[in-house]
Amino acid sequence: MSTASAQNTAAPQTFPIPANVHAETVVSVKHYTDRLFSFRITRPQSLRFRSGEFVMIGLPNAERPVFRAYSIASPAWDDELEFFSIKVPDGPLTQHLQKIQPGDTVLMRPKPTGTLVLDALTPAKRLFMISTGTGIAPFASLLRDPDTYEKFEHAYLTHTCRDVAELAYGKELVASLSQDPLIGEFAAGRVTLYNSTTRETSPCMGRITALIGSGKFYSDLGIEPLNPETDRVMICGSMQMLKDVKELVESLGFVEGSLANPASFVVERAFVG
Repeated sequence: MSTASAQNTAAPQTFPIPANVHAETVVSVKHYTDRLFSFRITRPQSLRFRSGEFVMIGLPNAERPVFRAYSIASPAWDDELEFFSIKVPDGPLTQHLQKIQPGDTVLMRPKPTGTLVLDALTPAKRLFMISTGTGIAPFASLLRDPDTYEKFEHAYLTHTCRDVAELAYGKELVASLSQDPLIGEFAAGRVTLYNSTTRETSPCMGRITALIGSGKFYSDLGIEPLNPETDRVMICGSMQMLKDVKELVESLGFVEGSLANPASFVVERAFVG
């Protein structure tokens, strides 16, 4: 090939894969809004994780790729890995990640971790999963894990977003549970979704802390108030929500748990940008 033709057909610059990093292939991508999308990638055969954990992912678009924490939205038994992401126009990673297509490569560090795991909670009757935005992702994993239904009689998933369209992922998730070949029979009648919006008008508006604090949350669902004797709480989402819900449940007598010391609530602080 001549130098001129080589210059005309030059491929985009590629970078070597860093050591000790998995290079996985994008299987599918789904855009929900101009701010939210989900994607699935192949799963490394060696990867073992607990439902609810997160991994660090990045793109092979730089000599030193940017990695960010992403909760795995698929359950531990799934052959693929699913993620639910926000689109940040100037985010070091998400400004590029939102443009991925099937067949593209996504990098993943091999060590999963996180606090939103069932083993960090002591046994109880009801499990409350409190989420905002993409904080619903780890609960998508847990709600598709049979262990959740072995350990709790009923799961309540709350999802708060600014606009109605941003609630679609959670609605699809819960609607699909009954059709799931592995956990459909376990989940039937045992999962309740509670949506609210903070900006666009919807049937239920307000921050989840205000809805719980006022009692509207309980009256809407026809349930007894949160009680550390019977309930466990998992929290994932915006920093302000984490702080507010943590303070709320601690005021009710809940104690933060960990793998070393399981207790009555857990918080995930990993963030995407």
